Amino acid sequence: MSSAQLPSTLGRVFLPFALGYYLSYLLRTVNAVISPALSAELGLSAAELGLLTSAYFVAFGLMQIPIGIALDRYGPRRVEGSLLLVTALGGVAFATGDSLASLGLARGLLGLGVSACLMAGLKGFAMWYPPERHGSMTGFIMAAGALGALTASAPLEALLPLLGWRGLFWGITACALLASAWIFISLPDEAPHTGQDTLAAALASVAAIFRSRDFLRYAGAATFFTGGFMALQGLWVVPWLMNVSGLELAGAARYLLILNLGMLAGQLAMGLFGTRLARSGIRSPAILRVGYAGMLLVELALLIDCLPLGLAWCLFGVFSAVNSQSYLAAAGYFPRAQFGRVSTAVNLMAFAGAFAVQWGMGLALDGLQLAGHALDVALKIAFGGLLAVQFCAYLPLLRVKRAPV
Repeated sequence: MSSAQLPSTLGRVFLPFALGYYLSYLLRTVNAVISPALSAELGLSAAELGLLTSAYFVAFGLMQIPIGIALDRYGPRRVEGSLLLVTALGGVAFATGDSLASLGLARGLLGLGVSACLMAGLKGFAMWYPPERHGSMTGFIMAAGALGALTASAPLEALLPLLGWRGLFWGITACALLASAWIFISLPDEAPHTGQDTLAAALASVAAIFRSRDFLRYAGAATFFTGGFMALQGLWVVPWLMNVSGLELAGAARYLLILNLGMLAGQLAMGLFGTRLARSGIRSPAILRVGYAGMLLVELALLIDCLPLGLAWCLFGVFSAVNSQSYLAAAGYFPRAQFGRVSTAVNLMAFAGAFAVQWGMGLALDGLQLAGHALDVALKIAFGGLLAVQFCAYLPLLRVKRAPV
């Protein structure tokens, strides 16, 4: 489709996707701020809190392969618009939940409901935008997600005494209903662009993706960089700031805000310069190598406390912006018609990593404390373990071959 034939790119296509992903990221990270209230009200241990929060990632991750097939077959309008109604149901369930089991089920419904928000946007961009604009559009929708994370920090902490965590989820329910209606009403007709292969053929193509060396090069990085970042941002950053850095909740929320502002700045930079970089021959694999090297260095600086706290968390957010490029990098090795399946396969690895790191850190913290370590020491040991695994996942990226143009 030529530029002259593009639909209204702001109100009709981009903003509905952006609102959906804003909501998705807000829900992903909201437990970081409400976790003290949840723990106090329900008497949760660190492992239980990690399991509750990670229920979102389990449901989200399990949906990725079906979502990829559905997006390629039915298109983003019908898939994302319908699932956002499930998000609204999950919001009601969380706002009225009164036990670990009921809140875990509600958290799972929320993860299921927003499981297509980013992938539907990327699929839509692949359908309605020229290839050289994909990097920029990916950066801009990720910036919308960063705004969601930004909201789920100091602004949310300020609203918490007024609305309570249950009131916040009634507001989230209303936002999900609005996003669903906007998508159904606004997005263009997608029928001419969607695939018509059989379910058996679609499943065979998914299996081929997971066997591909080109995909596997990115699988570890998606699992432990993207997933690890989501696990930290969505839960463990605030306990780190409160127990290692010695801050109160309000101070920890401010540093979480700084982290999210850094992520927003990085995503906006990707949006503004992505097209220019692509036209200059600087593609997603090279951006990933530089960005992940930066993340490793900043995480090491946080572990040994050798940078000012605000600068370190801001840089961590900035470098995390390259996570979005893993979808484009992996998809570049496969036919365009399989974009939904490839990008959701990458996303599955990311959310599997988020679940493993989020719950795994909770288990590690409980075990280390039972072994006699103070919580601040236990957090440093667990964080150091994540850093070591990420370094191992980084090494295959140094041998990535150039994708076909």
